[in-house]
Amino acid sequence: MKITLKDGSCKEYAAPMSIIDIAADISEGLARAACAGEVDGRVADLRTVVEQDCRLNILTANDKEGLRVVRHTASHVLAEAVKRLYPDARLAIGPSIDTGFYYDFEHEPFSREDLDRLEAEMKKIIKEGRRLERFTLPREEAIRYMEERGECYKVELIRDLPEDAEISFYRQGDFVDLCAGPHLMSTKGIKAFKLISSSGAYWRGKSENTMLQRIYGTAFHKKEELADYLEYLENVKKRDHNKLGREMELFTTVDVVGQGLPLLMPKGAKMIQVLQRWIEDEEERRGYMRTRTPLMAKKDLYVISDHWDHYKEGMFVLGDEEDENSEVFALRPMTCPFQYYVYKQSQKSYRDLPCRYGETSTLFRNEDSGEMHGLTRVRQFTISEGHLVVRPDQVEEEFRGCVDLAKYCMTTLGLQDDVTYRLSLWDPANQSKYLGTEELWNQVQDAMRDILNHIGIEYTEEEGEAAFYGPKLDIQARNVYGKEDTMITIQLDMFLAERFDMTYIDSDGEKKRPYIIHRTSMGCYERTLAWLTEKYEGKFPTWLCPEQVRVLPISEKYEAYAKETEARLKENGVLATVDNRSEKIGFKIREARLAKLPYMLVVGQKEEEDGTVSVRSRFAGDEGVMPLEEFMDRICKEIRTREIRKEEVQEEK
Repeated sequence: MKITLKDGSCKEYAAPMSIIDIAADISEGLARAACAGEVDGRVADLRTVVEQDCRLNILTANDKEGLRVVRHTASHVLAEAVKRLYPDARLAIGPSIDTGFYYDFEHEPFSREDLDRLEAEMKKIIKEGRRLERFTLPREEAIRYMEERGECYKVELIRDLPEDAEISFYRQGDFVDLCAGPHLMSTKGIKAFKLISSSGAYWRGKSENTMLQRIYGTAFHKKEELADYLEYLENVKKRDHNKLGREMELFTTVDVVGQGLPLLMPKGAKMIQVLQRWIEDEEERRGYMRTRTPLMAKKDLYVISDHWDHYKEGMFVLGDEEDENSEVFALRPMTCPFQYYVYKQSQKSYRDLPCRYGETSTLFRNEDSGEMHGLTRVRQFTISEGHLVVRPDQVEEEFRGCVDLAKYCMTTLGLQDDVTYRLSLWDPANQSKYLGTEELWNQVQDAMRDILNHIGIEYTEEEGEAAFYGPKLDIQARNVYGKEDTMITIQLDMFLAERFDMTYIDSDGEKKRPYIIHRTSMGCYERTLAWLTEKYEGKFPTWLCPEQVRVLPISEKYEAYAKETEARLKENGVLATVDNRSEKIGFKIREARLAKLPYMLVVGQKEEEDGTVSVRSRFAGDEGVMPLEEFMDRICKEIRTREIRKEEVQEEK
């Protein structure tokens, strides 16, 4: 057989050879470094026997897929360490992930001290240099094998495998795990690792299942790479909105209020108020009409929209469905059906379209407990929601307008370079999830592709991410941990106008069905606040800051002038405060900088006599003395134009 290597050279063998043996034939050094093979583009275990002509690439830890194998093996070493120290723990799953690996266990929560003990045990296992051996078993024998070990989660996984699946295991010494691989040849191939954290995780991600304990870890080929990553993680923690937002008193959570129900504190509430006023004014400038609709509705409304059949599990239902005499309501997960009835209150002509409706909508979605995180995944949230009722010939122009509004919002916030675009399509293999026919879905999806191509947006496509009533453009961003969230969405709906009997009188005098565009301009306010907090590390652009200026009198003798300065700033719409504590001025300046304020105005005898202020900023440090009127003109312009000044000085510690 002929083996074509990555560099184009060829090796010929008279008999089948395992990938590890081929690597050793090429170079003993390559065999020692090998983690896996890539056979005709498919990653394969080193133990895989090659029996025919192919293209073969030997993967090392310097390759992305090779490093995943190192991390996958590290997860098995972690599992063995847990079983050694906590024999009653039950194994669930332990995959490699982009940042390392994790393993889920049925066990009591693990403390940091527990993780340290497990790390020490893992080092022992690695030093022992256990070889990993792969073997397979028939289905029933595999089930008995795991039942005898008391591994109920493994038994469930085996039962869920297809009937014709090969059921493979990996053994390292006395430890055996159900696994498809691939894995390293020996535990000694793990050179640098660290257990990062532990948290709860529902079995298979469903809240009705057992809460397991998930241990996260990472592994690298070199200790230097691990050190760099751990330093990166420390920096990430500093930017995590869930930590930073609480420290800055933007929001908090309380157990008795409930998970996924954050309390916005005065500073966070002020920021959202500023964002909301800006968005509402901008939408009005672009021809949107504002509506205000109920936070709940009878079940009947959601039956018409088909949300009851397609989205009921994600809704908060009020009332007893089993009681025929009881009215059943639900908190709204969306606003569209309400705005449709606003549209239907009068017969529209083709001249009345497009109708652009906008609403600052508070919505409710019954997210799983395991999905809750700070402000990015919550059960009650507010969005800049809108629905455009349009004629077919207006679809592209209005869709362009929605994209333009979204881009304007992102650019103003300084977020435009942090996003990607995804065309979310239906899943033709699961048509029961969606309204309509395959022909109509293909027609509308092709129309969306044409629109996006005409606009010139670079986008990816993802099957199965469409709404049940139409495809959508999702504008995606990643948080500090690399998790991707949808920030803004624009959807094309070709079904609900018919379900709600929405019409317009066309130029020929006939009733026609309109199209509907669902869109957000900036998306969810809570999620955007989280995004901004992480983007700017809490050092927000001046126009968004809940405190824009702090006036610092040198001593109590100048408190009156400081109060006068504060009052004049407030008269001009600047959010200002006075620090009149009896502390030294150096301490007050440091406190203001740690609070990430844009501006500090130091005032003393000279400033009071001359009507000036000594300006210190987060952007340029000491900016010198200037007349108060000059400073006010400058900061008011900065706020009015929503300027984003660049940081030029380091934050004081």
